[in-house]
Amino acid sequence: MKTYSAKKDDIKQEWYLVDAQDKVLGRIATQIANILRGKNKPVFTPYADAGDFVIVTNAEKVRLTGKKLENKCYYRHTGYPGGLKTRTAQEILQKKPEELIELAVKGMLPKNRLGRKLMKKLKIYAGNVHPHEAQQPKFLQLREV
Repeated sequence: MKTYSAKKDDIKQEWYLVDAQDKVLGRIATQIANILRGKNKPVFTPYADAGDFVIVTNAEKVRLTGKKLENKCYYRHTGYPGGLKTRTAQEILQKKPEELIELAVKGMLPKNRLGRKLMKKLKIYAGNVHPHEAQQPKFLQLREV
């Protein structure tokens, strides 16, 4: 029996809508990453883009467990000596809540050009309104793990 490899014609991409209200950040991020990669489909191929588009709403109402809101830090470096910048999850959630989900999902995708292509298929919005009604997204009920 030969190994199946998905071709472009075999892949049907759909749009899914995820409501992040009162959902735990890491739990929804893993499920979103799997949908973006296409791991929920029988035609999954590791090196191909077989995944679907995902729209996330209510990003500002996402939950973090324990004391992660105050203690979890996100680092970035400006490139200059002494240029390490630190932000807590609470600061990110107040200023730009979309970035919190984006960072969580990005860390679960491949670190190559495929991962960058998959990130373009993720649309995150702080509120309940999104401009993708024309794509007729299906509401996706995420598993409670």
